[in-house]
Parts: sequence; structure tokens; C-alpha cells
Amino acid sequence: MQLIIENLSKTYPGGVRALDQVSLTIPTGMFGLLGPNGAGKSTLMRILATLQTADSGSAWLGDVDVLMDRVGIRKILGYLPQEFGVYPKVTAMSLLTHLATLKGVGTGGRDRKFVVESLLERVNLSDVRHKAVSTYSGGMRQRFGIAQALLGDPQLLIVDEPTAGLDPGERNRFYNLLAEVGENIVVILSTHIVQDVKELCKKMAIIHHGKLLFDGDPSDAEQSLAGRVWSKSMSKEELHNRIWSYPILSTKLVAGSPYVRIYSESEPGHGFKPSEPDLEDVFFSYLSRA
Repeated sequence: MQLIIENLSKTYPGGVRALDQVSLTIPTGMFGLLGPNGAGKSTLMRILATLQTADSGSAWLGDVDVLMDRVGIRKILGYLPQEFGVYPKVTAMSLLTHLATLKGVGTGGRDRKFVVESLLERVNLSDVRHKAVSTYSGGMRQRFGIAQALLGDPQLLIVDEPTAGLDPGERNRFYNLLAEVGENIVVILSTHIVQDVKELCKKMAIIHHGKLLFDGDPSDAEQSLAGRVWSKSMSKEELHNRIWSYPILSTKLVAGSPYVRIYSESEPGHGFKPSEPDLEDVFFSYLSRA
């Protein structure tokens, strides 16, 4: 199964064009959606999750019309927003059972209980299933979010900035779970963390100002910049007073001094050395040319 999006557009009151004729074909597996804040990622996610309407365009998941058949798509949709609320004193078992009932999961109480307990076991929350979700750590709460998103065995799973606030260990555990889930269904991962996309996703897209800038394989995107990325360590004064006119891809402090990576079709001089391109270079090169 694949998700086919064609010419999707959305303009908010005031003339802000959040999506501008976006077309994508998203296959089974993990698909990364990159873009800075305000790029249109969340608008796209919310439209696909049936929480907003598009002005024009179409989206199909198999033979299900995502934009027109909201009831049909919700039956096969899992959604984990960037932030979600929970009831203050409700346990994970009770809350997930309630959500499963609302979604029509299970034909009876015994079947529903089995589904809920199996999901909590799958996300490694079985031992704390009788504790209030409001007392969970950030990583535990995100794992609960995945459990509720997996109710009903969805064919499309949408996760929006899922690792904000998680420590490295929790982030790794969360992504291991997501990668396992994504073996057989369409998973859209919206994030601003470029490295996560490189490690997890076979396909990706870059969106900026509502426009699709890139759609393809992360490795191919890196290779397309071969011989065009140059780097140099310099003083803060040199960076501030720079006279070379090349797009800056990134600037980082290394041992207290700025380390600058630039894009240039040919050898730029000024002491810059060739560098192996990475996905972060790809991301910023597209943004600089947008």
C-alpha cells in the first residue's frame, strides 16, 4: 500500500500559503518529512489526519480517499501529535481501554482487554499499566502515545515531532519501536532532526514555505552534493567580516571557534577544504536556494 498525494494546497486567512501544490508518493515503510518551523509540515500532517481540510488537491491511501472519506481513513489511521493531553488520575490501562472502546477495537470486553494489554506489553509499559499516565516520564508518555496510535492496526501512522524533550536513551528506544512498526505500514515521521531521518528513513521530502523542495532517497541526496561542500575553521572576526559570497550551510562552534560549511560548485579558496556531504548539508542547501 502507498499514500499518493497530488497538488495539495492550503491557504490560511490572511493569505498565508501553508501548502502550495504539494505532490508526493509515499511507500510502505518510514518516510521522513523535513522542514523548519512554519514550513507546512504540521499542516500536511493535520490534513492527512483529517483534523483540517485542504483547499484543493487529493490524497489516496490505497483505494481510500483521505480527504473525502474521513470515516474510512480514521479506521485505518494512527496519529501521534507533537503534544497530547491525558486525564490527571487515569491509569494507562483505563485510558487505553477507553480509547479502544471509542475506536471500536475488540468485539467484547475480553477481546478489548487482550488488545490493550498486548499493546502495553509491546511498548514496554506493562509493568506500569496501573499507574496514572500523567505521572509518566516524557519517554514513557511517548510510548503510551504510540500504543494509542496503534489501536486498530492502522495502515497509516503519522508522528509529528515525536522525540521533543526525550533524552538520548528514550529517543533510541522510541525509534526502535517505530522502525519495527514501520516494516509493514506507511509511517510518516515529521521532524526537524536531520540525523533521525538519515538513520530511519529510506525516503524523505523537504518542505519550505509550503513548497516541496526535494523528494527522494537520503543517500542519493547526499551524493548529489559530492564535490560541492567545503569547510573551514575560522575566527569569529573572520566569520563576521567575511568577503566570500557563498551560501553558508552551517556554522558550529568547535573548540571555541566557528567551523563553517559552505556550498560552492568549484574550489572557493580562502582556505576552505573539501568535505564529505551529509544530510544536514542537503537540508540547508535546499533552504538556501529556496
